Formats: sequence, structure tokens, C-alpha cells
Amino acid sequence: MLEVNFDPFPIIETERLILRRAVLDDAQDYFELRSNVEAMKYISKPIQTSVEETKTLIYKINEMINCNDGIGWAVCFKENPKMIGTVSFHRIDKQNYRAETGYMLHPDYWQRGIISEAVKAIIDYGFGKMQLHSIEAHIDPKNIGSEKVLTKLHFEKEAYFKENYFYNGEFLDTAVFSLINKK
Repeated sequence: MLEVNFDPFPIIETERLILRRAVLDDAQDYFELRSNVEAMKYISKPIQTSVEETKTLIYKINEMINCNDGIGWAVCFKENPKMIGTVSFHRIDKQNYRAETGYMLHPDYWQRGIISEAVKAIIDYGFGKMQLHSIEAHIDPKNIGSEKVLTKLHFEKEAYFKENYFYNGEFLDTAVFSLINKK
């Protein structure tokens, strides 16, 4: 069975980015992301309405990390600590060496390759340090931008579930993509 330990927290650097732990000082930046209608368009979670909600989310993410059940990073530019997005392995299936990734970025930073760079970095971490066998992503099939990120990083469409997710009074479809560790 897969064993993971996120203590000390793994800070990841890329050419332009720092992926670091989200802290309470990030609450306002995170709120700006989670309350942005465009950023949340394809994420089936309620739009946050207060910084206090965001603080609670940060606590939950850090508890998940402390329990080694998942890990999430704040995405920042190297020259600026402002949180502009997130990437994560929010579900880790230790029995099957598989994790689910998720990501989001404030719309002010879209179309710059930032999420591709961040997701590539955590793929390398997941396959290298964590010894994952596979990584999956569940997306709204209408989210063409997210699908482009995944296919650019060599994920393959593995499944399409019709109306498998009930949110906000309607049944939604889910597309599942996966990447196998070929090493």
C-alpha cells in the first residue's frame, strides 16, 4: 500500500512558479478565487460569500494534509507571494497508488500556461516522490480549457459519466481523464 508523508510540506518550484502551502494569510486571495463566478463556472461547489468561509476551507485543506489524506498547493509567481490559484491531489487512493488532481486559477491569469506548468510539477512530484501509479482528473465536459490542459500533459480520456453528479438542482456529466506512470 502507498505510504505518503507531507511533513515537512513539499514546496515545489518551476521556472515561473512556487507551489506552497496555503495559510490563513492567503484567505483574501483565496476568497477572490473562490468567489469569482468565472473561475467557479465549471466547479460544482458553491461560490464562497465570505472570507470566513475561505478560512474554514484553508483549515480543512491543512487538516487533509496533516492526516496525509491529500495535499493542496497555493500557486504563486516566484516574485510575488500572492496566491493566484491552486493545484492538488485532493483524493489519494493509497490501496491502488492513484490520486485525483484538481486545479483552478484566477481568470486574470488564464491563457498563460500557468496551470499546465503547475500541474506538470505536481505530476512529477506524484510519480517521483509519492510513487503514484496513476493520476486522474474529473472535469465538467464543457470545460474545454481544462480538457486542453490535460491532453497537453498526455492524460487520456478514460470515462464519460452521464448525469452522475447532482448539483444545484440538476444532474451533471463528468469526464474522467487519467495518466499512467510509465516509469
